[in-house]
Amino acid sequence: MSHQFATEIDELIRARYTMLYVVTWEEHRARKLIGSVADKQQKPVYQWSITNGLYTANIDNAPMSVDSNPRQPLEVLQKIQTDENEAIYILHDFYRFWEEPDVGRKLLDLSRSLKSSRKTVIIMGPVLNLPEELEKSVTIVDLPLPDYNAIDHLLTNKIIKSARNFTVNLNPEEKDKLIKAAIGLTYDEAENAFARAIIDDGTLNGDDINIVLEEKVQIIRKSGVLEYCPVDESISTVGGMDILKEWLNKRERAFGENARRYGLPQPRGILLMGVQGCGKSLLAKTIATSWSLPLLRLDMSRIFQEYIGSSEQNMRKAMKIAESIAPVVLWIDEIEKAFSGMTGNSGDGGTTSRVLGSFLTWVQEKTSAVFIVATANQVQGLPPELLRKGRLDEIFFVDLPSLEERKEIIAIHLRKKKRIPESFDIDTLAKLSAGYSGAELEQAVIAALHDSFFEDREITSDDIARNIDVTVPLSETMREQIDAMRDWSKDRARSVSSTPFNLIEE
Repeated sequence: MSHQFATEIDELIRARYTMLYVVTWEEHRARKLIGSVADKQQKPVYQWSITNGLYTANIDNAPMSVDSNPRQPLEVLQKIQTDENEAIYILHDFYRFWEEPDVGRKLLDLSRSLKSSRKTVIIMGPVLNLPEELEKSVTIVDLPLPDYNAIDHLLTNKIIKSARNFTVNLNPEEKDKLIKAAIGLTYDEAENAFARAIIDDGTLNGDDINIVLEEKVQIIRKSGVLEYCPVDESISTVGGMDILKEWLNKRERAFGENARRYGLPQPRGILLMGVQGCGKSLLAKTIATSWSLPLLRLDMSRIFQEYIGSSEQNMRKAMKIAESIAPVVLWIDEIEKAFSGMTGNSGDGGTTSRVLGSFLTWVQEKTSAVFIVATANQVQGLPPELLRKGRLDEIFFVDLPSLEERKEIIAIHLRKKKRIPESFDIDTLAKLSAGYSGAELEQAVIAALHDSFFEDREITSDDIARNIDVTVPLSETMREQIDAMRDWSKDRARSVSSTPFNLIEE
């Protein structure tokens, strides 16, 4: 990525593009790359900031002030225009000043006058803020965050090779996951994260992946549109769903560099639709844990705002942050609430349609390792373009758990409540609970614990059976809707289980 950035800057300068806008948080890294281009072209580099004025600098050394050091924005533009040197001028945070009428006008004049010279102005800042009148005069260049190879170089050559007061215990797979965990951080942030992981216990090993992931939490919290979800559940806490678990196990390896060399694309994601309370949201959480990836939740209510253009901007912001933190699992819960009814008149001036369009285009075209897990309880109202094959990798239908799956689910919840499953008549409890969802089985166990705790005794199978008996399951109260969902999914979605639920057989 760094090489591509330097090559692009080199080509633009040689082609006499007079004004460039480099968007980056990494000033030092950008200056070094621009300095390498300047050395290649044998041009001096001048830098300006409102605090230091104009100065010349060897990128790695202290600045050396130039004569008649201009500090004010208009003064530095005049200095650049009258200077006879062929040079590169880096102006830091200059976007803060160009809305002043005289500064904006001077920039336009300067962009034309520099055409006959070999001078280039590079405006550098962390945010893109370009007024309309300068759009035709300024070329935007993004400095990407360090990629896999750059983080690998940092970890291998700067961290591991310098190991003196700490030990390194990383196998190739753990090192790969540690590098992926740091992708999305700046070079300095990644270095600090590795240093924090080392200081924690004096060792750099596979257990430090979570420490590195914690460094990304701050980025997410500041966004306002994404939520970081800490997860301590593992895939073993999900009962049944053997087909989906096998599918996910195969996709985990597809995130690695070996998969890219083999020719595999990045996995896009899945849509989980089905009966409420059957583990769709839980599964989204456990995927992130199993793959040692951070989990982000996209709350669509934060995307849609009343001001014109704000909703579309929020969606673009969310997608950009997710990509910068990749590899990551992006969870969109109950997606139908945001996009349901798109075939009709939404009455919002087309905002929902534009947000959906931006989202679908991104899902289709993205190359970053953002694995989307979208969940839906009702899919009939979702727009067909969201369900089209190729947007996401697969659509899975999550039905009520079968007999064998209910046994597994009851055992899981008993273990979570610090009980030994073998001490209970799980076979009978599973038979009594035909048509119950995983959430309803969990609540039956919790209710039974309340009963036994109130009576100051240990919980029994009869307590659980009694609470199962008094519960009216969702499969009864919403029978017609669930049957319609099953009919829809028969030819449109894959079952998550090799033993699908069948109430007649049970």
